[in-house]
Amino acid sequence: MANDPISSYFGVHAAALPLREQRMQVIASNLGNADTPNYKAKDISFDAVLQNAAQAGAPMRSTDARHIDGLDVGVHTFERKGVQPSLDGNTVDADTERAAYGRAALEYRASLSFLESKVRGMLTAITGQ
Repeated sequence: MANDPISSYFGVHAAALPLREQRMQVIASNLGNADTPNYKAKDISFDAVLQNAAQAGAPMRSTDARHIDGLDVGVHTFERKGVQPSLDGNTVDADTERAAYGRAALEYRASLSFLESKVRGMLTAITGQ
């Protein structure tokens, strides 16, 4: 994360928003592959990625040319253990994934709301209204 006034004004939420979006994409991918034999459910260790970025003070980077620049989550992606053994080797549990997606969406909205309030505050300071 950059050490400029804007980044420090928005705090961790500016970096958290794209990371939360990536986590939702991983969970959605799990749901999409619920019937794929030998597919292993994946997740992102949100806390570990954010902590790493905060400690390193490193600029955010993308993991694929099609991605918008963001935090490098590759090393913090892990396979989630299956709740119940499956004959085809798939570890996706639809109920667990839906619950994880719901929570991730709620966290995304919370970060977005925080950023919106910061922008509103900045606009109020600029316009005086």
